[in-house]
Amino acid sequence: MNLGGGNQCGRCKKTVYFAEEVLCDSRRFHKSCFLCLACGKCLDSTTVAVHLDEIYCKSCYRKNYGPKGYGFGVGAGTLNMDKGQGQGITHEEPAPHRPTTNPNPSKLARKFGGCEKCPRCGKAVYAAEKVIGAGSSWHKTGCFRCATCGKGLESTTVADKDGEIYCKGCYAKDFGPKGYGYGGGAGALPLTQ
Repeated sequence: MNLGGGNQCGRCKKTVYFAEEVLCDSRRFHKSCFLCLACGKCLDSTTVAVHLDEIYCKSCYRKNYGPKGYGFGVGAGTLNMDKGQGQGITHEEPAPHRPTTNPNPSKLARKFGGCEKCPRCGKAVYAAEKVIGAGSSWHKTGCFRCATCGKGLESTTVADKDGEIYCKGCYAKDFGPKGYGYGGGAGALPLTQ
């Protein structure tokens, strides 16, 4: 209790009287002080989220303290480029993409000491890290990536040509059919004169 006779506001530290009081997390606020710390939006009991004695709206809380990565966007089609630098999270960049160094795609040429060799890095591929694509064994992390864009691949997204692997998008763009009628899509306008 402070000298004003009422409780202190959790935001402005002034006296909060009963008629203007909002309770949240065993603290009292003025209705005008019950705002999101990040965006300033007015809050109520359904939109408030508390983090370390600070109050946020649920969307700002999710953006700043929620899980990051694929599948954790807010709404349909959300792409979040935030890597968490504001919270002290450091991000390690992946190694630069290196095209396949082995010119001979035969399986026997990659055998060395009982292990198959990865066509991208030339190192031995052991069973725990092995992915098979384009008739070769690849390292799952770092090497099983598209030769054009460097995107990580899976068995459903891989396409191969001449011993090299590509994502389906790059393969279609580089080696797919070309010309009128290919690539216009559903929204393409017909040519009229």
